[in-house]
Amino acid sequence: MNILIDIGHPAHVHLFKNMAFAMQKEGHKFFFTAREGENETVLLDKYGFNYKRIGNKRKGTINKILGIFIFTLRILKESRKFKPDMFLSHGSMYAGYAAFLLHKPHIAVEDSGNMEQIKLYLPFCNALLSPDVLPVKLGEKHITYKGYHELMYLLPRYFTPNNDIYSVLGLSIGEPYAIVRFVSWEATHDSGQKGFNLDVKRQLVHLLSKKMRVFISGERKLPIEFESYRINIPFENMHNALANATIYVGEGATMASEAGVLGTPSFYVSTIRRCYTDDQEKYGTVFNFTTSVGLFEKVEEILSDSNIKYQFKLRSEKLIADKIDPTSFLIWFVENWPESFKVMKESPEWEERFR
Repeated sequence: MNILIDIGHPAHVHLFKNMAFAMQKEGHKFFFTAREGENETVLLDKYGFNYKRIGNKRKGTINKILGIFIFTLRILKESRKFKPDMFLSHGSMYAGYAAFLLHKPHIAVEDSGNMEQIKLYLPFCNALLSPDVLPVKLGEKHITYKGYHELMYLLPRYFTPNNDIYSVLGLSIGEPYAIVRFVSWEATHDSGQKGFNLDVKRQLVHLLSKKMRVFISGERKLPIEFESYRINIPFENMHNALANATIYVGEGATMASEAGVLGTPSFYVSTIRRCYTDDQEKYGTVFNFTTSVGLFEKVEEILSDSNIKYQFKLRSEKLIADKIDPTSFLIWFVENWPESFKVMKESPEWEERFR
């Protein structure tokens, strides 16, 4: 089977990589199209995937509308060469439109519930897979499973952290450090939303710096006063950095969820609620804040416990035990399409085979 995967975010590469690795060994072929925004092609190069960079992410309403036509046409162009039997994406309207025009199935995965995006691609996918914690029901095409996207690449069977990151960061092994994430707030779903203001960023960095080294991850140029804190590591090392960090605090939901899965105390600060970080809060691995009210007090409370990493590792193990392996589930779903769709509709408990 030839499978084309459209990529619009670095996390999407991680999302599909283990599926692609496993299925390539069985003789399936994969081709990726990527819109460059933040190291998408760096990861595709790192993992040795065949891909085509089809342009940069677009800013502004007019440019985004033009992008619908441009990116769809470019995916169609690559499809004529690759001849895909199926399209996969993280809710890509461009892949959906191309699949529709070529009369090929399109399987989309979703975990954010951004309806302004879902409305654009849902009519052009044949199945939509999401974690069962997604609060919206999306019709007959919607299939849910017990898991998060982050488990597709951070389950212990797929990822094992090591201590090499300490030397990369210029630290001694075991030295405490914090990772802070600031986002650009330029995505379509970010309109009208917010996280930290500048004063809170200053307070946060000051608080953490008194206790440990601080490394900041940002989607764009940081204010000059924070540039000295910017984390400068190969992008593919970020999960190692998160796994060994003492704490994560940030506006990025994906990194917050990743930290929680890895057993690192995680604080997600944003007016955008995410169902998966809300679910992780039930396990005590992620703390969700819409403002900075109470944030610093909770951070200090967590950091006052010298045994926090052990405790949070136990919490993450409990979380993982309650979920399935979504990569194995996705491989089965793709390889057995369209019968797999019928199976999940008639017998949702089938997913328990993928623990």
